[in-house]
Amino acid sequence: VRRRLKPVQTVVAWRGRAEWDQVMVGLYCGDSRLQQDALDRVSAWKSRYGQKMPLAVDCTAELIRCKVLDASGRLKSHELILSYGLALVRFVNLITERKQKSASIPLRQLAREVDIPVWVVDLRHELTHGKLPRLALCRKGCDVVLDWLRKMYWNRQLGNNLCEEGENEEEEQEEMVANAELDSNAWE
Repeated sequence: VRRRLKPVQTVVAWRGRAEWDQVMVGLYCGDSRLQQDALDRVSAWKSRYGQKMPLAVDCTAELIRCKVLDASGRLKSHELILSYGLALVRFVNLITERKQKSASIPLRQLAREVDIPVWVVDLRHELTHGKLPRLALCRKGCDVVLDWLRKMYWNRQLGNNLCEEGENEEEEQEEMVANAELDSNAWE
């Protein structure tokens, strides 16, 4: 006798796939008004979901919030550096923290394992321990990290529907195999 297994149901903060997709598109669209709407939606999710919010969603929202503040012209250069800096430090720390074993592994090595550019880790180090970098470098770091999050998290959630044109299936397959750990534990 074959028994049918019931699908596992997971409670999430968003109403459904359409809302999830809409927020992703809003975050990455480049229009400050639509980005702010998406950020408001993520804030609502966070109030419902709390600590269960996926790290990638949280990091994306913080980085987009920096870009929206930057575009508004309301913050001075130094304040923007601090805002971008906090979001970048938090991203590197949270993403690499999941890969740390019982022995301490250098952040540069962990970043290489998940395909984060080493210079982003160096930027995090400067923000944490050194002299504050230029605003242009913080903006560039934000753009690179947002692109990484889009490729490694958001596109996967959409079933690669929004992958860049020109990527072939073999490259996508290699990327998925190389970053399989990201899908299992790091984003849950």
